[in-house]
Amino acid sequence: MTNPDESARLKSRHLRFGWGSLLVFVVLGGALEAMHGFKVDWYLAVGNETQRLMWRLAHAHGTFLALVHVAFAATVAAASPAPKVSSACLLGASVALPGGFLLGAFGGAGGDPGIGIALVPVGLVLLVVAIAGCLRSLPR
Repeated sequence: MTNPDESARLKSRHLRFGWGSLLVFVVLGGALEAMHGFKVDWYLAVGNETQRLMWRLAHAHGTFLALVHVAFAATVAAASPAPKVSSACLLGASVALPGGFLLGAFGGAGGDPGIGIALVPVGLVLLVVAIAGCLRSLPR
């Protein structure tokens, strides 16, 4: 059986993290659009194509994962037992996936992303574990 206090704590944590990270990644998206709209030379330069791609991927994945946190918070009440491992993995994935893309934008050469891109597969594994654990904790 799920502890109501634990479920409430997880729900609150993921709602706050979800809405907070949604704010961050929507602002990032707005900044990227503004740089594109105002034709900022260093942003649109052909040599910065990989960097632009990494920033767009960070924005898209961060926004998506923020919404997943809100959905997770809505799901916690139905889960039994509370998906604590899923919670931790989802938080880790929400840092590693967009963070890997953001860090991959720096230090790359010849069209390849920087070493920070190595966080992306780690984030993917954490996300898969979070989803599987959440699915498993739902009643049949």
